[in-house]
Amino acid sequence: MEAKQQIKGNSQLLIASGIFLGLGFGGFFDGIVLHQILQWHHMLSNIKPLSTETNINVSNIDLNMVWDGLFHAFDFVLTVIGVILLWFAGKKDDITWSENTFFGSIIIGVGLFDFVEGIIDHQILGIHHVKPGVNQSAWDMGFLALGASLIAIGWIVQKKGLRE
Repeated sequence: MEAKQQIKGNSQLLIASGIFLGLGFGGFFDGIVLHQILQWHHMLSNIKPLSTETNINVSNIDLNMVWDGLFHAFDFVLTVIGVILLWFAGKKDDITWSENTFFGSIIIGVGLFDFVEGIIDHQILGIHHVKPGVNQSAWDMGFLALGASLIAIGWIVQKKGLRE
C-alpha cells in the first residue's frame, strides 16, 4: 500500500500538467473548429447573434471576435501552465513517468473543458450553444456526454498508468 501511495504522490505534477494541457487543447479545439472553421457559434452568439442588418452585423461580429480572442487567450494561459508544470516535472528525479498517466490526464483535461464549458456557457449562462437552431439541446447534451465520457476514459487510462 505504501509503494502505491508513493507512486501516486510522485505522479501528481505529471497529472496536473496533463490536465492543464488537456484543458488548453480542448479549448483550442473548440475555438478553432467550432468557432472559426465550422462557425457554428461564437462566444456570445446566443446573446449577441450575428445579424443580416449591416450595422448590427458589424458590431456583433466585432464583439464576438473580441470574446473569441479572449477565450483563446485563456486557452493559451492554460496551455502555458501545463507546459510549465511539465517542465518542473521533468526536473524532478522522483517522478514516476508513464505515458498512460500523462495522456490519460490530457484526456481528462479535454473532457473537463467540454463538460465545464458546456455547463457554464451552454446551460447556466446560455451565451452560446454548440450548434444553435434545430436540435440545439441535443447538441448541447451530446457535448456534455462527450466531456463526461472523455473524463471517464482518461481516468481509466490514467489509473492504468499509476498501476504500472
